[in-house]
Amino acid sequence: MKPVPHTTSLRRAPVQRRSAERLTRILDACADLLDEVGYDALSTRAVAQRAGVPIGSVYRFFGNKRAMADALAQRNLERYTERVTERLKEAGDGEGWWAAVDAVLDEYIAMKRTAPGFSLVDFGNQIPIGSGHAEPNTRVADRLTDLLSGYLSREPDEDLRRTFLVAVETADALVHLAFRVAPEGDEQVIGETRAMLRAYLARVLD
Repeated sequence: MKPVPHTTSLRRAPVQRRSAERLTRILDACADLLDEVGYDALSTRAVAQRAGVPIGSVYRFFGNKRAMADALAQRNLERYTERVTERLKEAGDGEGWWAAVDAVLDEYIAMKRTAPGFSLVDFGNQIPIGSGHAEPNTRVADRLTDLLSGYLSREPDEDLRRTFLVAVETADALVHLAFRVAPEGDEQVIGETRAMLRAYLARVLD
C-alpha cells in the first residue's frame, strides 16, 4: 500500500500503518461517493459508513468534507505525478519533448476516465471552495516543471514555469470541454488539444 501524502488539510498526519490504512479507506470511500452522489450530497457520516470506520476516525483527520476533498485532490496529484514519471522512464531520453507532452496529456485523460471521484475533484479545480480555482493548476504546472525540466535538460526558471502554466491552463480547459462533449472524452477535441500543446510548446522547447 502506498502512503497517503500528507497535506495541509489533514488535522493529524497518520503515524502508524494502521492509521495510514484507515486514512486510505476514508479517501477511497470519499472518491466512490463523489461519483455516486456528487459533492453537495457528500457527508462525512456517509464516508465513515462506506469506509467501515467510526465517524470519529474521519474527524480525526478532517474537519469537514471540504478538507477531505482537498486531501483527495492532493492524492490525485501524487498519483498523477507517479504515472507521468513511469511513462517518461518507458519513453527514454531519445523520444523528444513531444513524448513528455503525450505522457502528461494521456495520463490526465486516463485518470479522468478511470479514477474514482476524479471528474469532480481532479487536482482541486472542481472543489466548490470559492474563487481560488487558479491555485490547483499552478500547483500542477509547478510539479510538471520540476518533473520535466530534468527530462528536457532545461533550467526550471520562471520562463519555463510560465510556459507550462499557460499550457496546463489551456489543456485543462480543453480536456474539460472534451468530457462535456462526450462522457469518455471526445477524441477529436483531445486531438486538437494535443496539436495545440505541441504547436505552443515548440516555440520554447524546439
